[in-house]
Amino acid sequence: MSVLTLSACSAASEPPPKDTAAPTAPTGITATAGSASTIHVMWSAARDDRAVTGYAVYREGRKVKDLPATTLMTDVVGLTPATRHAFTVRAHDAAGNTSPPSTTVTATTLPADTEDRTPPTAPKALRAAADGSRAATLTWTPSRDDTRVTAYDVYQADTRVHTAAGTATTALVTGLRPGTAYAFTVRARDAAENSSPDSPRVELTTAPAPGAPPNTAPGHLTATAAKGEITLTWTPPDTGAPVTHHQLHLNGRFATTIVWGTAPPPSRATYTFPVQDPPGTRYTVTLRAQLPDGTWGDFSAPRVVVVGESSGAGGF
Repeated sequence: MSVLTLSACSAASEPPPKDTAAPTAPTGITATAGSASTIHVMWSAARDDRAVTGYAVYREGRKVKDLPATTLMTDVVGLTPATRHAFTVRAHDAAGNTSPPSTTVTATTLPADTEDRTPPTAPKALRAAADGSRAATLTWTPSRDDTRVTAYDVYQADTRVHTAAGTATTALVTGLRPGTAYAFTVRARDAAENSSPDSPRVELTTAPAPGAPPNTAPGHLTATAAKGEITLTWTPPDTGAPVTHHQLHLNGRFATTIVWGTAPPPSRATYTFPVQDPPGTRYTVTLRAQLPDGTWGDFSAPRVVVVGESSGAGGF
């Protein structure tokens, strides 16, 4: 008689444990009135056992903004002049777990002044110092205004990354990447939302991460706009071999690869490309070089150029 032998079946792989852990509450929350109808809210990143996927901003306990995890500040607009408001921020993850609320901060919108059409003067003597590998401290001399300066907006290339109070002459910009070139400007703003011209540009490179290779960004990039075209000049990085390929990025997106069919220029390189956009269109330009091992190096410090106008030189 045959004997039936049963072998044990391996247990089916169990599903991963359900994510039930909520992120920590955001810290370092601040609220600053920027005008009669706007309050600027900032905070520091929350932590999660997997990943924070977004933030919600609350005013008087009611949600007014949903933001991605990469955004750590926002303007709450459409407010009533000379009115006090209270704000909190909560973080959430992909599983829908929501953090406790941050501490509550308050700010009062400024009195309305609809007749003020005069912008402040540009901040001067802007300086920047790297604060380790992920932050930078900016300082400047105060602007002047016919009423008063209510805020200073810090721009990295053409993107606002920080807002300081109108009485401030310094700002700590966080969330930077190690070993990366940055360019900053500052604008002053008054209660009627009039913004000053840009301050002079200042540049720095954050400290590299421990053990990271030397910075390979193209240097001394300049961008000049003329009718229907933009001309770039720069110094290729020293990679130990001729640099024959550069990538051009416009507004953070890949645009084209610049290739020299013969020997590349030994020092300064120049490239001109056409643009079809109307005068006044703004571009943020960055470059990176192809390294001898075929990988792409670090990005240059960005340059903002306006079609139909000239944009400043200088830099790394």
